[in-house]
Amino acid sequence: MKILVIGGGGREHTLVWKLKQTPRVKALYCAPGNGGIAQCATCVPITANDVPSLVEFARKESIDLTVVGPEAPLCAGIVDAFQDAGLRIFGPTARAARVEGSKIFAKELMTRYNVPTAPARIFDDADEAITYARSIGTPLVVKADGLAAGKGVTVCSTEAEAVAAIKRTMRERAFGAAGDRVLVEQKLTGEEASVLAFVSGESFVLMESSQDHKPVFDGDTGPNTGGMGAYSPTPAVGRRTWERIREEVFERVVAGMAAEGLDYHGVLYAGLMITPEGPQVLEFNVRFGDPETQAMLPRLEDDLVDVLESVIDGTLAGSELCWANRAAVCVVLASGGYPGSYEKGKVITGLEDVEGTPDVIVFHAGTRLDGDRLVTAGGRVLGVTGLGRTLEAAIERTYNAVEMIKFDGAHFRTDIGAKALR
Repeated sequence: MKILVIGGGGREHTLVWKLKQTPRVKALYCAPGNGGIAQCATCVPITANDVPSLVEFARKESIDLTVVGPEAPLCAGIVDAFQDAGLRIFGPTARAARVEGSKIFAKELMTRYNVPTAPARIFDDADEAITYARSIGTPLVVKADGLAAGKGVTVCSTEAEAVAAIKRTMRERAFGAAGDRVLVEQKLTGEEASVLAFVSGESFVLMESSQDHKPVFDGDTGPNTGGMGAYSPTPAVGRRTWERIREEVFERVVAGMAAEGLDYHGVLYAGLMITPEGPQVLEFNVRFGDPETQAMLPRLEDDLVDVLESVIDGTLAGSELCWANRAAVCVVLASGGYPGSYEKGKVITGLEDVEGTPDVIVFHAGTRLDGDRLVTAGGRVLGVTGLGRTLEAAIERTYNAVEMIKFDGAHFRTDIGAKALR
């Protein structure tokens, strides 16, 4: 079996690592891949958004299954293009991917099907949005409607911040066409959690819970990033909360998508706030999370290829997933200055010291090979994942490995998982 993974970050390295464990897989490709992925798959120099070239490659190489990592090609219709070419691919169509591609579409869908979420108003005029923001007071959240590389959501503590966020999004066009319309919504308070599900039409199977850490500095301070680390499972999702997430979030939204003819097949990610009133949806994503995947997939004991094919074939109903009774923690090593400007090309050392460490895996996110040297090539550089019988053991194992890895300007949070211990 030949498999192609699309993308080049830590999530995609994790997918490649997990897919490689399937005995049926005889050849693994990744487009474009990165310096770490190149050690376990054949990297193909095609960007994730170059859909025609990816279709051509998959045809030429007789790829049996393509797995899409990032959201942008999904929203751009890569699944539709592959299906039109008679190629087998995992992920939702462009129409179904609007659940992530348009926050307004998702909010309206949730409202129609009574999925718990923050009250919000939709605006296509900046002045009207500013007037409304002033009328409801802060804290509030301003969200660009379209894809904005994870930067289109601004949590505003003051009226001045809210006005600036609306102007930046709608007038200054900081996110381009993604900011043509905005959501202004009430800010939810509580503990954040991520719960993902494999969805196949009207059927779904939940994955284990996890918790991301988006702010760049310890104590959840500083600007938001793509994620500085994650752990799984999270005690923020207890048994009763888990059942409410299943019933009030996933049963309702999956039934709603089916009723509207979206025919969703893929991963559905619910970013949640666990409030005193219960779980509330912050956002839906249409793919595996990053870095949640790096903390979750090492705990999955099932054959991932079998699961993905059951989603595509519509045979998911009645399935159950098997998870290792262990905790996993992923700590992201980032370039100095991230999520702002940062330098690339810093030599990475110490990985050879980590290799062979029991229950530790290093997933590459922003790396490339420069001759025989591995150098930095992105904001988030590496994700170090450690597993343990307890969360405390997993945290200790992960940070012991993190301390072995060095590159100039390396930055990481020292408190991933600490909330769970508290």
